[in-house]
Amino acid sequence: MSELVARTGRHQQRYEDGYRLIAGCIPFKYRNVEENGDEATEQIVEVLMINSTSGPGLLFPKGGWENDETAEEAAEREAMEEAGVRGDLVHFLGCYPFKSKTLQDEYSPEGLCKAAMYALHVKEELDSWPEKSRRERSWLTIPEAIECCRHVWMREALEKGFSKWYADGMISTLPKKDFPNSSSDQL
Repeated sequence: MSELVARTGRHQQRYEDGYRLIAGCIPFKYRNVEENGDEATEQIVEVLMINSTSGPGLLFPKGGWENDETAEEAAEREAMEEAGVRGDLVHFLGCYPFKSKTLQDEYSPEGLCKAAMYALHVKEELDSWPEKSRRERSWLTIPEAIECCRHVWMREALEKGFSKWYADGMISTLPKKDFPNSSSDQL
């Protein structure tokens, strides 16, 4: 059993203009790959996806952005709670609106959500984490992840956000750890 506990409930959730605000990330790492048995290696990027608890397909960690945290803190928390990873947020990938079939409530009766998505460079994979009993981790290449991604908006974050950032050289655009307070203005 994990000593870490996942947050539950919606009483702390942020809402804006009828949208539930979500924060998430695309966790990634570099992996060395041998070329044709030679000693020369190339580095590839793999992204971490987790199984959905409500159906087929894979997802990236994401969840409600709560009143007592920044979007960046929420994204890091969700990565730890759902995927059991910690690392550095290095780039804001964009904001992705979507409609949830399961997240309808009095503040967002139509289930409208906006997700702030980040690239998370994984530094640590935990052996135990809050949702370990319900989640399986899968490290995939970007093309594999595009193929397996359950939600259109997450695929868009991967293809238009992460892949573009990757093609542009993966330059870190966020400060390490001491994040300035984020407001919902970026959403």
